[in-house]
This record gives sequence, C-alpha cells and structure tokens, in this order.
Amino acid sequence: MPEVVIQTSKGNITIELYDKKTPKTVENFLSYVTDSFYDGTIFHRVIDGFMVQGGGFTKDLKQKETKDPIVNEAATAPSNTRGTIAMARTSDPHSATSQFFINVADNTFLDESPQGRGYCAFGKVIDGMETIDAIKKVDTHSQKGLDDVPEEPVLIKSIKITKK
Repeated sequence: MPEVVIQTSKGNITIELYDKKTPKTVENFLSYVTDSFYDGTIFHRVIDGFMVQGGGFTKDLKQKETKDPIVNEAATAPSNTRGTIAMARTSDPHSATSQFFINVADNTFLDESPQGRGYCAFGKVIDGMETIDAIKKVDTHSQKGLDDVPEEPVLIKSIKITKK
C-alpha cells in the first residue's frame, strides 16, 4: 500500500492509501501529490467531533484550479471511521477533485448506503493522529463565505510519497 506524509504547521501525518479498494481515488490523490498541488494549501474547514478538511484553498482562501472530477468509489471503500481520509465532494456523488477530509470521529453515516452514494474513504492515518487532534481543536470562524475556517491558518506545507 502506498504511503504519504502530510507536513503541516501543526506536525506530520502519515497515511496509508487503499489502492486495491479505491484505485481511481488513490491514483487521483497521488497525481495531485506528484504535482505538488497541495503544497501551501490549508485545512480550511475544521469541525471538532466530525472532520478536518483541506486540499483546495490557499492561505488567503483562494480556491485552486483542479483536474476533472473522479468517479465515486464509496461502494468499495472502507467505512468512514476515525482516522480515515476521504474525498470531499458536492451533492453530486461524482464531483470529488482535490479536496479531502480526515475523520476525527466514526462518521459511518457518510458511508455508501441505500440512501446515498457516500463519501469514499481511501486511506487511514497510521501515524500522527495527535496532529489531527491538535488541528480539530483550533478556534474557527466564518470568513469569505466559508464556515468553520481556522482563525490561524493550518498550513499543509507539503505532501510527499514515502512508499509506493
């Protein structure tokens, strides 16, 4: 299984990616990593008890240009439990591009079900959950039309592949 390290202003997070269960999602995420797309983005949405979301906005809350959306692989993905990383999307189940979130609680209601397409969990934190726990505790506010934005930006310095 591939692994990446997310270097943030709060510490490092190591994630193993489920390339066998969610191959298109992992391929998409790694394409952004290889392009250094995430370098200098932020965790722009932080909700303690739910998740921390990043991968789409710069420090000044400018949304970055992304690649085309990918097909939702939630049907073959593991459950959205604490520590899993999943693709963020709009109400269109096949709209995920670059943004991801890390579950800070068991959010199984986000899984594929007869009621909906779900959110594709494509990996899990294997080291650095204390960094996620630090991020989830930051003070947030509304800014530029976005809710739950950290008052002090939580920077994603880089994401690097450490194991292919």
